[in-house]
Amino acid sequence: METKEKMMTGEESLRIITEMLNRTRINFRQGSFHLLFWGWLIIICSLVQFLLARFTGVPHPYYVWFLVIPGVFVSMIYGFLNGRKAMVHTYADSVWMWTWMAYLISMMMLFIVHSKSMDTISPYILLLTGFPTFVSGIILKFKPLLLGGICFWIFALVVNFGGPTIGPLGVPAAMILGYLIPGYMLKNKVDHDKI
Repeated sequence: METKEKMMTGEESLRIITEMLNRTRINFRQGSFHLLFWGWLIIICSLVQFLLARFTGVPHPYYVWFLVIPGVFVSMIYGFLNGRKAMVHTYADSVWMWTWMAYLISMMMLFIVHSKSMDTISPYILLLTGFPTFVSGIILKFKPLLLGGICFWIFALVVNFGGPTIGPLGVPAAMILGYLIPGYMLKNKVDHDKI
């Protein structure tokens, strides 16, 4: 008895290859949104705190950081809505999402543990932020983001040891190098379909 083997057409082969590639990719557009959104929000909060502390008599200039709370909700809603639209959910998507969720939980714990001395929390925030940024660079295979994570670690030291003149400006500088530059580069790649 003769067995018939079915040969794949070129179209079927291309479809299978495309599906395999899609399983290893992550939603780059969503990643660039979060980097840019958080980069700008943190820059604004840190500069407003710096200006309030330096040039006004406001007793608790760090209260400006309460703007981060609605920012978390904006970020989560954006991620949820775009996650529902995605045709394919990859393992890389899951690792990326849970890495950042672990970061969010770690940040909440940091604010609880460090709540009595909020004026000295910046180096710890930068230290923590370096980890998911660095890991995201590895997941996305995107070197600028990996270097952005390293920048956060370097600026954690700058903020810690820089004193009152240099230290407060370390957070905005870290955000520019760690989030904004990689975020705009990633957005540019997505917009020009280079990924």
